[in-house]
Amino acid sequence: MIDKNLILAKAGRVDDYLRRIREKRSVAIDEFLRSMDRQESILFNLQMAIQGCIDIAAHIISDEELGVAGSTNEMFYILQENGYLPPELTEKMVAAVGFRNLIVHEYGNVDLKKVFDIACEDIEDLDLYLKTILKKCVK
Repeated sequence: MIDKNLILAKAGRVDDYLRRIREKRSVAIDEFLRSMDRQESILFNLQMAIQGCIDIAAHIISDEELGVAGSTNEMFYILQENGYLPPELTEKMVAAVGFRNLIVHEYGNVDLKKVFDIACEDIEDLDLYLKTILKKCVK
């Protein structure tokens, strides 16, 4: 059985990270590109928000005994296969994991314009993930 309180606590932390991103993104791209403080804050909070979503997925899969994921990406496919996520959102979460890996492991240079775009547009996918999971798990 899913620990609803744990899911709510993790979702609350992800929400906090998303709020911090929204605060720091509220400038023009030129200002963002000049501000290492904004860049580092957004990168850190993106990494933590995505990791929080991964943790929620891992918790659900474990508690519901849905299987063993061979990779982080596979966790979201397992959630999809078991009715927790629609296919479009699954693909967006897989892309988010890829971006998190880029941040964490520094595979090449991080494109700061892309970071800004993600902060301004794509974090809504993480919001949708939280809403979808909470609707399914915390009835």
